Amino acid sequence: MAFDWTLPYPANRQPVFAKNMVATSQPLATAAGLAALKSGGNAVDAALAAAITLTVVEPNNNGIGSDAFALIYDGDTLHGINGSGRTPSALKQSEYLGQKRMPGLGWHSVTVPGAVNVWSTLSKRFGRLPFKALFEAAIDYAENGYLLGPKSAFYWQHAQHTYRNFPEFQATFFPDGRVPNIGSMVFLPRHAETLKAIRDSLGEAFYHGELAERMLLDANQAGYPLAKADLTEHQAEWVTPISTTFSGARLFEIPPNGQGLMALIALGVLEHWDIGQFELDSPDAIHLQVEAIRYAWQQVALHLADPPMMSETVSSLMDPGALRQAAQAIQLNSVQGPPPALGASPDTVYLSAADASGMMVSFIQSNFRGFGSGIVVPGTGISLQNRGSGFNTQAGHPNCIGPSKRPFHTIIPGFAFLNDQPFMSFGVMGGHMQAQGHVQMMVRVIIHGQNPQAASDAPRWHLTESGELALESGFSDATIASLEARGHTLKLNEPEHLFGGAQLIARLGDGYCSGSDHRKEGLAAGF
Repeated sequence: MAFDWTLPYPANRQPVFAKNMVATSQPLATAAGLAALKSGGNAVDAALAAAITLTVVEPNNNGIGSDAFALIYDGDTLHGINGSGRTPSALKQSEYLGQKRMPGLGWHSVTVPGAVNVWSTLSKRFGRLPFKALFEAAIDYAENGYLLGPKSAFYWQHAQHTYRNFPEFQATFFPDGRVPNIGSMVFLPRHAETLKAIRDSLGEAFYHGELAERMLLDANQAGYPLAKADLTEHQAEWVTPISTTFSGARLFEIPPNGQGLMALIALGVLEHWDIGQFELDSPDAIHLQVEAIRYAWQQVALHLADPPMMSETVSSLMDPGALRQAAQAIQLNSVQGPPPALGASPDTVYLSAADASGMMVSFIQSNFRGFGSGIVVPGTGISLQNRGSGFNTQAGHPNCIGPSKRPFHTIIPGFAFLNDQPFMSFGVMGGHMQAQGHVQMMVRVIIHGQNPQAASDAPRWHLTESGELALESGFSDATIASLEARGHTLKLNEPEHLFGGAQLIARLGDGYCSGSDHRKEGLAAGF
């Protein structure tokens, strides 16, 4: 593909070129991934070393108790892995049905954390380095400290109040009762001990050993029916990626229970509009993308859940006739109704890695809402995700909470093929920004040829749960006025975290080009 190498946006970061590449939301994690590659590892080793390091250096967005998903191109085939966990088998649905919404904090917002199992499963199947080697940087930073970056420091400050009623959380992340400032040294000694146990047991300690016992004890003391079998029987699932064509390219996503289907539905609608005929960032182009997402969101809200509970299949939701009809229903001069409510959070880490052999990895892990549920398993540093808050409490809905069930998941890795060849490993972290971000990246890169860094730097739009359209600074006054005239209720001057954080690695003839989002502390680097 012939990229446009101009950088027309104020961020003006430079794209990075190399034969081996790592792009993450935190420079120390990027360095850990590069170290794995330079030690003889491959892209999977690099991705895992970076992901494990991120649990220490960016715990405001992910942790040892996260879930994770990945798409892996091994040089021949694209593989998918779903590392989301389930609710306890003894959970009683009736205890939740009378509530307006799922709990957002505490044990009742937790599902079995899946990230550790994803680490060991990927390493065993694809890794070249010993599993133990992947933990060196993470353990070093946890034991000997690291300097806190500005983005993490901002969210850390809010966490002290949010999790004020969780003493183990306070003891772990505010050991002296003070909020760490930008540039402060952070030490996480309990994280170090737990990571050593995971390292030395090849991940088994987390689900079968002492760490599992501590999790069970804390859960049961809180009245949450987590059982030993819920942990020991957990296993990440290998899945076949789902996809759709878009202007000569093909976007691949993880199938439900992840929301990647939302991006595919929206692109399927846009294919019927030939969106390339509209100028990039014009009111028409933005309006069409927003309305395609609005329709896709409606379908996802009605139907997406743990696959065994879905009454509609991916194929039926991607039916060409239905997508054509949805495209025909979009009017260029008017807005459709607001999307239904779905729980979301902008707090996730996304990373990508690629090596000289052609292996490419799109990887994402998250605690969901900030540091997660507020539960830190005593003595371990394991901050648990609150993915259970992704369920709803509507009896009969496919995504209603129930026993041994996986919730609606917002985190999605993306991977694009172009002309039937692997082309781009990418993601845009941040709640419902993720599917919307995937659409925006595909339009920018595939339709308009923007290079990965320019596509990342460009101003974004975000359709919110309320149906309002948030616009990042950078759109023209004329575009804003035109969108308002069509009926969009606009939100301007919103905080940048609403618009997510992207990492992209695109394949060139002799290597890769990467971009990293200025909205994060991110860094793309290679050799």
